[in-house]
Amino acid sequence: MKRNTNSPILAHLSMFLACAFWGLMAPLGKDAMTHGITGLDMVTFRVAGAAILFWITSLFVKREHVPGKDIIRFIGAGFFGIVTNQCLYIYGLSLTSPVNASIVTTSMPIFAMILAAIILREPISGKKALGVLMGCSGALILILTSAQAMSDKVGDIRGDLLCLGAQFSFALYLSLFNPLIKRYSVFTTNKWMFLFATFFVMPVSLPSLTAIDWVNVPEKTWWEVGYVVLFGTYIGYILTMIGQRTLRPTVVSVYNYVQPIVSVVVSLVIGMAVLQWSHGPAILLIFLGVWLVTKSRAKGEPKR
Repeated sequence: MKRNTNSPILAHLSMFLACAFWGLMAPLGKDAMTHGITGLDMVTFRVAGAAILFWITSLFVKREHVPGKDIIRFIGAGFFGIVTNQCLYIYGLSLTSPVNASIVTTSMPIFAMILAAIILREPISGKKALGVLMGCSGALILILTSAQAMSDKVGDIRGDLLCLGAQFSFALYLSLFNPLIKRYSVFTTNKWMFLFATFFVMPVSLPSLTAIDWVNVPEKTWWEVGYVVLFGTYIGYILTMIGQRTLRPTVVSVYNYVQPIVSVVVSLVIGMAVLQWSHGPAILLIFLGVWLVTKSRAKGEPKR
């Protein structure tokens, strides 16, 4: 039976679920990194664990031939889409609050719009430019508040900036490697990307992994790591690849709205974060900015 990966409904549903899983990953990952493992350990578990799962899965699906030139492209895709993105985000999350980390993820459509205009030649309208200005203003409010707080429950400017860098890296990956993503199946794409990402990460993380006190790490922490690997990475990347094969980069990135909603609610309920008054205008400006970026179409731009 032919796969219906080109269905717009399936693509939108896949992106919604992926971002919901990622939203829950922020508080769970943060909790794990305060009970026995470091941010670098978490990155390694995510990358290596997902690589193993994708290569096992690839044994049960149709094999695709990948020429050498595309394997080289997968090295770049793995670096920007996984290594840089995940390292910056996870380490940033270990410093700042899950709320701030999730709010910052909504800035990615702005980066996607700018890079798509430069790399993919997508037109920019006046409303999109206004959206960029509003989104940047919201991010600035959040970062300035974090600079004063320096608390992992309120926010930390270092963590916020690292998470912001992660969004830029992923937006760059979307713009540079979108044709490559569409050329191959979800499993072929991810098995190569995560394999090369593992090669990048493992030499750096090996000393940290050997220093883990494996016996005394709480069982809860391992369940949280398991969620990050299985749902926040393996299933999440499958779902987002399905969305990317049909939707434009700026449309894909709009689903980051889902992440802060899930993360903020869970973080506040379990007491891992504190919501400040400044979060309100920051969220409003970023959300409105992203809405303008993703909803406004310049002349000749396709609608999807």
